[in-house]
Amino acid sequence: MKVLSSLRVRAAMLSALMLLTVLVLWHASTAPRAVVTAPAAAVQLTPEQIEYAKLMGKDPSALAAGQTKKSDGFPTPAQLWNAVASNLADPFYDNGPNDKGIGIQLAHSLARVGLGFVIAAAVAVPLGFVIGMSPLLYRALDPFIQVLKPISPLAWMPLALYTIKDSSISGIFVIFICSVWPMLINTAFGVAGVRRDWLNVAKTLEVSPLRKAFQVILPAAAPTILTGMRISMGIAWLVIVAAEMLVGGTGVGYFVWNEWNNLALTNVIFAILVIGVVGMLLDALFAQAQKAVTYVD
Repeated sequence: MKVLSSLRVRAAMLSALMLLTVLVLWHASTAPRAVVTAPAAAVQLTPEQIEYAKLMGKDPSALAAGQTKKSDGFPTPAQLWNAVASNLADPFYDNGPNDKGIGIQLAHSLARVGLGFVIAAAVAVPLGFVIGMSPLLYRALDPFIQVLKPISPLAWMPLALYTIKDSSISGIFVIFICSVWPMLINTAFGVAGVRRDWLNVAKTLEVSPLRKAFQVILPAAAPTILTGMRISMGIAWLVIVAAEMLVGGTGVGYFVWNEWNNLALTNVIFAILVIGVVGMLLDALFAQAQKAVTYVD
């Protein structure tokens, strides 16, 4: 136990050192240029110049003061920190279709991912049970699964938009189609891999098929099923960002694309960090669920 605790401490220290190294290198490579100051009233900006400065991601007050601080190019860690603080100060503001807080955008993305994932689980898990318990059906459906599985989810988007004619529902369909295959395959594999000894005991005790499915097969296959769900969630969260860039409207993907169009690179990097953190939390959630259903001798 002490060895494990010591390993965790050393791993945490190494991670912190790596992060510090990245931040130092980042700061050094994006260090501001020389600053030339002038009296505050030396430069008078017109409203058009102020609007253009904001569009280009520059600080109008700094330009008016005659400062030439770095405000273009790749942002510094300090600029990113300011963007993080600004976005998290009021994450749920709503100033219209193209100006919503990161909290609202994140909620839209999570809602789409959650709905598509639940629908995929409702289809994949029962179907995987049936396939796993029937070698004949497994062999019959395997060619179709192998053909459909490698298709990129975004390749389905034009067909979904044409058929469904609703961008939000099309995004949910894309999440469904990318989530269903890992769950289906892992469920079928887990069910088919249940130890024969346990099934023979259930047969000897004349356990009903429904009871055998829920009390023998499901507990034995649960770790494999959760593994498929964990993989599916990772893929779904990966795909929703690209899908929202295509369909627009709301969501983290649209937030990234909209901020890029506004030339706000700091907000783009901030959104990338949010996507990564949320993805890590979702994966950790399924990892804990997988650990809870895994039997350890």
